[in-house]
Amino acid sequence: MTTETIPVPALVGVETQHRIEQFLYAEAALLDDHRFTEWLELFTDDVHYWLPTRVTRTVRERDIEIAGPDGAAFFDDDKAFLAGRVRRLTSGQAWSEEPPSRTRRLLTNVRVTELDSGEFEVRVNFHVLRSRLELHQDSFSGERTDLLRPADTPLGFQIARRKIVLDTTTLPAPSISVFL
Repeated sequence: MTTETIPVPALVGVETQHRIEQFLYAEAALLDDHRFTEWLELFTDDVHYWLPTRVTRTVRERDIEIAGPDGAAFFDDDKAFLAGRVRRLTSGQAWSEEPPSRTRRLLTNVRVTELDSGEFEVRVNFHVLRSRLELHQDSFSGERTDLLRPADTPLGFQIARRKIVLDTTTLPAPSISVFL
């Protein structure tokens, strides 16, 4: 029997963990309440918001299962592109969101590591349920890795980077018109 040590990230204090979790919950509420313009303010001007593709691989190839920075992505956005998506969603002209979807975001297993820069790497598991019209439902689950910067804002942080990795290898919906 072999015993392997599980790497444990550097722990942050209970207060910091709580503040970051409250930030994540507030962000989820903004999205579920369709307050997209306010949500956009949570991002730094240099944000990278990215959903790389995933391909099923053998055990030996697991390190290349998720596309790298130069690989394929469902979206690979900066702040200007996010702002364009928000404008489109709030215009009433986005056919895939007219009438708007109902969403519920569940976040769990929040793991916070403080970096030498004073920023925080936050890994969180998520589930987003999207209900549209009378019978259409989509379910997205996976893991997000965020880079949070302390900021002089009401919620105390801004998102400088978000990498979203779905549990599925194919998009489990006809469109991805909701933010994850």
